[in-house]
Amino acid sequence: MTSEELLQKFISLGMTEQKAKETLKNANVTKNLNEVLQGIDPGSLPEGSGMLLYHMASKIKPQICGHLGLLGKYIKEQKLDTIPRVDAALEFLLTHGVKDSSVNLQDFEKACGVGIVVTPEEIDRAVEGVIGKNREAILQQRYRFNIGKIMQEVRTALPWADGKAVKSEVEVQIFDLLGPKTEEDLKPPPKVEKKPKKENEVKVNVREDSGDGACNIAELMRTKVHFHAPGENYKTDGYVVTANTERLLREHLKATGGKVRTRFPPEPNGILHIGHAKAININFGYAQAHGGTCYLRYDDTNPEKEEEKFFVGIRDMVEWLGYKPAKVTHSSDNFQQLYEWAVLLIQKGMAYVCHQKGEEMKGFNPEPSPWRDRPIQESLQLFEDMKNGKIAEGQATLRMKITLEEGKQDPVAYRIKFIPHPRTSDWCIYPTYDYTHCLCDSIENITHSLCTKEFQSRRSSYYWLCNALDIYCPVQWEYGRLNVNYTVVSKRKIAKLITEKIVQDWDDPRLFTLTALRRRGFPPEAINNFCAQMGVTGAQGSVDPAMLEASVRDVLNNTAPRTLVVLEPLKVTLTNFPYSNPVARTVENFPGSPERGTHEIVLDKVIFIERSDFKEVPEKGYRRLSPAQPVGLRHAGLVIAVSEIVRDTAGNIKELLCTCQTLEVAEKPKAFVQFVSKPLDVEVRLYESLFRHKNPEDPNEVPGGFLSDCNPNSRTVLRALADGSLKGAKVYEKFQFERIGFFSVDPDSTSEKLVFNRTVTLKEDAGKM
Repeated sequence: MTSEELLQKFISLGMTEQKAKETLKNANVTKNLNEVLQGIDPGSLPEGSGMLLYHMASKIKPQICGHLGLLGKYIKEQKLDTIPRVDAALEFLLTHGVKDSSVNLQDFEKACGVGIVVTPEEIDRAVEGVIGKNREAILQQRYRFNIGKIMQEVRTALPWADGKAVKSEVEVQIFDLLGPKTEEDLKPPPKVEKKPKKENEVKVNVREDSGDGACNIAELMRTKVHFHAPGENYKTDGYVVTANTERLLREHLKATGGKVRTRFPPEPNGILHIGHAKAININFGYAQAHGGTCYLRYDDTNPEKEEEKFFVGIRDMVEWLGYKPAKVTHSSDNFQQLYEWAVLLIQKGMAYVCHQKGEEMKGFNPEPSPWRDRPIQESLQLFEDMKNGKIAEGQATLRMKITLEEGKQDPVAYRIKFIPHPRTSDWCIYPTYDYTHCLCDSIENITHSLCTKEFQSRRSSYYWLCNALDIYCPVQWEYGRLNVNYTVVSKRKIAKLITEKIVQDWDDPRLFTLTALRRRGFPPEAINNFCAQMGVTGAQGSVDPAMLEASVRDVLNNTAPRTLVVLEPLKVTLTNFPYSNPVARTVENFPGSPERGTHEIVLDKVIFIERSDFKEVPEKGYRRLSPAQPVGLRHAGLVIAVSEIVRDTAGNIKELLCTCQTLEVAEKPKAFVQFVSKPLDVEVRLYESLFRHKNPEDPNEVPGGFLSDCNPNSRTVLRALADGSLKGAKVYEKFQFERIGFFSVDPDSTSEKLVFNRTVTLKEDAGKM
């Protein structure tokens, strides 16, 4: 049938010409509509049935397209005469008809309410009952009350009632209760005033364009993410149903108790980075939000690069983010079962031993293997030889007979590596990701196999392999990976940064590995909230570090106690210090919240202020200390004024002699500055972006390669002075240095000297990056 003929058919269903043209652009809907109209004359359809056919054709899942004729017949005969009935029919077929070509029509009609007539009297009584329950709220809110709530309750009680009739009855009864609209009812609703933000109040910055984003992982997973329910795998698009599906799902539900079960499956060949944080939150967060469990599974199928420190480091980071694995597993736990299944694939003619070299299999259109059709017994013997170490590395692989979505043919299932595995040393053949991943998901009865978008092309092999072996098949869901600008996360490239001595190690605070972020002072809840803001969509995108830093500020502003530190000290002597001895001042850890703790600072004759808080020749608008302008000292109750500038032999300012007055008698100063007295010597490390360009790995942006893009000023070390109350601070303890930023105690700290890393500045630098 030509496009023009289809266009006219669609218009005859009741569509506008524009709607019909839009429908033609959708190949699936067009195919479904065309198929269902093969045996139906659109001109013979009752009024409204044409649009019901369109609704059905646009909503039906591929798994039940074999029932298009049945649905079309019931719509034409007006047995499915409303959208709720059509939706109920689709739901029934997904639950029942997807497993069997024959449908129990009696159960089908019962589920769809075929023949049920809801009388006006029944609608009247149902509406009256719901309005009665909400009477007080309706009288208070009058015509601003959301009548959609009433309609929903009525439709729940009377699912087969006509929607227009329900709406009409609701409007009539509301009018009877409230009477005509008054002048007050016609006024626009009052604007809701935003509550002023209290000091110390946590505010999470959710992007206006965040789509599926949320304030935290629990909210995201409960309200924004809609995956299939456990056991309803067959309802998802693309899922392959076999004659064994129903039985395997029953066994699966028995094993899991009907609970959600996910897994986080990292390779133990490197450390985790910010992208892994999203995967951890999605897998553990989804299971947690739905009362399920999540496994930590090490994908340890490549012993060449695996080290014990990576196994330990991965679990450490998962638990640091706040998640406890229900079980820790390894792909290698299943090596024997995986091997036996590989033998079974060969016996079924679905896998073969191949001798093509790695380079021959690469590219978009590699030559088909000349060994694809070798005899089954020959492949079985060769595979046994591979297992027994009789064939050299690179001389043979086991390949599966399947073509992936991307066109890649016959992915490798096993390769030879004469490297002992740290947990199972008796193997010299190792399974690939394409082979191992889905089978381990099946063994562990995973309900939702959640992975990043680049694995979408492997979904066909995932389903094919499980079904080829007649084992339970989980559902694979893909989401967009998290990329952050101005950084690299590749293990190989980070290793290069370390060997070139650009960064010190995997946990260097300038990196975006999770160990680096922890060392820099990023709170785990801030990272989790940031991941929640990104949402769970299929879109690939990159964000600036400023977004992550905003989440960090939101958390630290409410959790990091304030303290006084000067980064570049300038000595000040108070010549008329009003006390004979040093005095203590009590300072709140969180201004305005004394119940959250206090600490004492020392005020003495000799103090130190920030060198940048004094200017001998100030510019216009300068508000801090100068020879002609006094300034207040934070928490000291004093205002100081310069009386003399002391210089060294080179003419540099080395000290200020100042007079002081109490706040009660002095003129109110234009500004207050921080100070320390009787201070601690500390080391402070300030960090800037490690790379100058947004995409340091892009040759168009950085032709010289990512190493040439490194910022030589990304790390600055200062000898600073801190208030004595910081003595004894613990590693990873976090503070707000007043007027400077948020800082965390570095593991390099000793009992003699504290070392602090700047986590983030107090405010985002508008000129940064």
